[in-house]
Amino acid sequence: MALPREHAAGDSPPAAGLLAPSDREPSVAADGSQRFLNRELSWLDFNERVLALAADPSVPLLERAKFCAIFSQNLDEFFQVRVAGLKDQVAAGLTRTTPDGRTPAEQLLAVSDRVTELSARLEQVFLGQVVPGLSDKGVVLSSWDDLDEDDRKVLVEEFENRIFPVLTPLSVDPGHPFPYISNLSLNLAVTVRDRLTEERRFARVKVPATLPRFVVLPDGERFVPLEQVISAHLDRLFEGMEIEHHFAFRVTRNADLTLEEEEADDLLVAVELELRRRRFGRAVRLEVDRNMVPEIRELLCRELDVTEDDVYEAEGPVDLGGLWALQDLERPDLKDEPWVPVTPARLTPPDDGPLDFFGVIQAGDLLVQHPYESFATSVEEFIRQATRDPKVLAIKVTLYRTSGDSPIVHNLIRAAERGKQVAALVELKARFDEAANIEWARALEEAGVHVTYGLLGLKIHCKTVLVVRDEPGGLRRYAHFGTGNYNGRTAKVYEDVGLFTADAELGADLSQLFNYLTGYARNVRYRRLLVAPHTMRSGLLKLVAGEVEAAEAGGRAAITMKMNSLVDPALIDALYAASNAGVDVNLIVRGICCLRPGVPGLSERIRVRSVVGRYLEHSRIYQFANGNGPNRPAVYIGSADMMPRNLDHRVETLVPVDDPDQQARLHEVLDTVLADDVLAWQLQADGTWVHVPDGGAVNTHLRLQEMALSRTRRHEHDEP
Repeated sequence: MALPREHAAGDSPPAAGLLAPSDREPSVAADGSQRFLNRELSWLDFNERVLALAADPSVPLLERAKFCAIFSQNLDEFFQVRVAGLKDQVAAGLTRTTPDGRTPAEQLLAVSDRVTELSARLEQVFLGQVVPGLSDKGVVLSSWDDLDEDDRKVLVEEFENRIFPVLTPLSVDPGHPFPYISNLSLNLAVTVRDRLTEERRFARVKVPATLPRFVVLPDGERFVPLEQVISAHLDRLFEGMEIEHHFAFRVTRNADLTLEEEEADDLLVAVELELRRRRFGRAVRLEVDRNMVPEIRELLCRELDVTEDDVYEAEGPVDLGGLWALQDLERPDLKDEPWVPVTPARLTPPDDGPLDFFGVIQAGDLLVQHPYESFATSVEEFIRQATRDPKVLAIKVTLYRTSGDSPIVHNLIRAAERGKQVAALVELKARFDEAANIEWARALEEAGVHVTYGLLGLKIHCKTVLVVRDEPGGLRRYAHFGTGNYNGRTAKVYEDVGLFTADAELGADLSQLFNYLTGYARNVRYRRLLVAPHTMRSGLLKLVAGEVEAAEAGGRAAITMKMNSLVDPALIDALYAASNAGVDVNLIVRGICCLRPGVPGLSERIRVRSVVGRYLEHSRIYQFANGNGPNRPAVYIGSADMMPRNLDHRVETLVPVDDPDQQARLHEVLDTVLADDVLAWQLQADGTWVHVPDGGAVNTHLRLQEMALSRTRRHEHDEP
C-alpha cells in the first residue's frame, strides 16, 4: 500500500469540486415538507466544510493532516450514534418521516451515498495533497515497500522488542469461533495455508491501541503505519504457515446509550451497565482495505452481520484519526502560529497584591471569550478563589464534560474538605464521557461533595457555577454562566463565552435552578433566566414575535443568532414568519441547519452562514433588536442550541446580558463573524454551501485574537 501519488499538494483551491452548488434548483413550497433540510445530510455538509480545510493550501500542512483526522473521527461518532439510530428505526419497522419528508430507510440510502462521496474526496485530499506536501517538507508517511534495507532492519528490531510481545493472533476453526471485534479497533484479516495439509485458515490480528498508530524511524520525521509493520512480520505470528492474504479492516458499532431510567433504581449503576453493553453494540459500519479479496470480505460481512451497504472501502490507511499523532512533531513551520490566551484586563492582578476576583465582579458584570482569553485565569481562578476564601459558604456547579486532570474538580474536593457546602451536578449521560464522569462523581462523593447525577428523562447540559459568600451587607451570590464545558483543555480550541455576575436576580434564579436540580421543586419561577425545558422555548418564541410586532409597526426589526445547530421545526417556522413580516434574520450556524434561507415567499430576509476554522465555533449568542422594548436590544448567551433535544429534553439556560459594555462585546463578536470573508460559508436556498468570496479582509479567528490583545494593551497603557 503505497501512500504517495503523483499529485502535487494544493493543486486546487479548497472549494473546488467540494462544495459547489448543485445544478438543479429544487422547487420549495412555502407550506410543504421542503421547508426543511435533512438533519443528517446537513451534518455531513458540516463535515465537508471540515474537509475543505484539509484541502486548503493556505492552511499549514500538519494542520491539514489534523483536519483529515477530525473529519475521520467525526464520521466515527456519526455512525456510532446517528446511523445506528436510523438502523434501529428501520429494524423496528418505523416509517415515520422527518420534517423534510424522508423515512429512516431513505435517509440511510442518502447517507450512504454521501459518505461514499466524501470518503473518496478525503482520500484524494490526503493521498494526493497532504502526503506529498508533507514529503516535500521532510515529513514522510511511508509504506513498508518503500523502505530500504537499513530502515527495515530498524523496524525489525522495533517489531521484536516492542510490538511482537503485545500481539495476540486469533484463529478461526471448529474449536475457535469468530472472535469479537471491538468498536473502532483496527484489525488485520489474515488467511494462512498449512504447508503440510494444504488446509486454509482465517485469523484475526488486532492492531494494539496501546501502541502508537505510526512507527517512527530514527530520523524522527518518517512514519510507517503500525499495521504495515505487523503485516510484514506475520510469519512470526504464524510460524510454519504460508501467509496468503492480509488486509486491514475496522468495525464501527452502535455506541448510543439506551437507558431505561424509569426502571433504574440507581442511575450510576444503570450507566455503568450500559457502558459495558456498548462494547457489544450492533455493527453499523465495516471499513476495509479496497484490495480485500471477496472471500474475506464476505466472511467479515457474514460474521459481523452487516450487508454490503455497510461496507466502506479505503485506499489509504484505514482510520485516519491516527493522524493526530503527527501533532507531536516539533515542526512549527508546518503548524498554525501558537496562540497564548490573554488574561482579561480586569482580571490582571494589581502590582501591590493578589487579585480580588469577587471585588472585580462586584464592580460590574464581566464577559470573557475563550480561547482568546484565558480559561485558567478566569473560570478556574474564580473557583480556586472561592475554594480558599473563608467568606465563601457554598459552591454549586454543573459538570457535563471535564478534562482528565480538571483543576475545577480538584478545587471542589478541596472546598468540601475545608467544610464548605459543595454541590456538583454531574451528568452521567454526557455521550462518550460517561466513564470519566462516573470516576469524577465517585471522587467527589468520597470527598464529601453533594453529588447529583441528573434527572429522569433529562440531561443536565447547562454550564453554571453559583458561589454564596458571607459579606458585611449579608449573603451575596456570584455566578458564572457559560456556553461551553468546564474543561480547560477544550477551552484552548473551542470558542465560547461566559458571563460573571453578582446580579441579585440572576443569582436568585440560579439558586432556584439548583434547588430544582437537586431537590423536588416544582413550578419553579425564574425572574430573568430562560430555562429549558420550562420557559426557554416559549421565551424565544415570544422574543421572535416581538420582532415581528416591531416590523409590522414600521420599525427596524432584526434577529441575529449564533449557535451550533438549528433543527427545531417550530423555531424555524417562527423565523420564516419573521422574515415574511419584514424582520432581517442573520443566522450563524456552525453545524446542522435545517432551515432554507433566501427562498422567495418563505425566507427572503434570512441569511445563514457558517464559520469553520482553527477554533471550533461553540458559543450560543442570541440577539433581538427590540427584545427589551423599541430599539432596546436583548442579548442572551447560554448552553442551548435550537434543537428539540435542547429545548425539550435537556436542562439548559440562557442568561440575559444587559450591561451595555458587555453587550457591545457580544455585538462585536457577531459583527466580526458576519463580516468574515476567509473562513465563512453561505447556505443557499437549494441546501448547498458556498464558500464566501475570499477577500482576505476578515478572518474571524485572527481578528478576535487581535481584539483580545488590543484590549489587554489598552489596559496596560491606561495603568498609572
